[in-house]
Amino acid sequence: MLPTTTQTSAPAVPHPEGVSNDEFRAAMSRLAAGVVLVTAHDPDEGPRGEDVGMTATAFLSVSLDPPLVMVSLRDGSRMDDLLAEQPLWGVSILAEGQRQIAGRFAMKGRVSDRLLFADIPTVRGAASGALLVGGALATLECRTEQRVAAGDHTLVIARVLTVGFPGGDGGPLTYFRGNYRHLS
Repeated sequence: MLPTTTQTSAPAVPHPEGVSNDEFRAAMSRLAAGVVLVTAHDPDEGPRGEDVGMTATAFLSVSLDPPLVMVSLRDGSRMDDLLAEQPLWGVSILAEGQRQIAGRFAMKGRVSDRLLFADIPTVRGAASGALLVGGALATLECRTEQRVAAGDHTLVIARVLTVGFPGGDGGPLTYFRGNYRHLS
């Protein structure tokens, strides 16, 4: 068995099962992941509602028949709270040239997403009402079918209602070892 190492200077504090948060984070950072923007429209915020977005890498297909996807949301996050009430939402699978969009919506502690969407080309999904990013490799509109508590996250499983391909056949934006990357 190889010894485990972490890249932090503080000692790793293991959970009772033996793996520390730092060790787990370091191991999972070595798994390349596609980057998506999850969006939803909150009709309860003001006279026209508010559009909300969140960058995610924990997004995957679950089933072909019926077409199901899953996203993992941090408990208590704005998107987790919104999707607990709003069953319709969208996903834009980001292209390698859309790194700035991913970075924008990954910021923690922001008050409103209104300005973040201001200069991004989007269309409003007919089925979900969520904003979908122009130039994305693919877009999906979804309806939540199940929410599963999983540690400090909620797994949201949804049926895919529509798909679109606004960006053509470019490469995907990926996340690996704490940085956005492109495939070469």
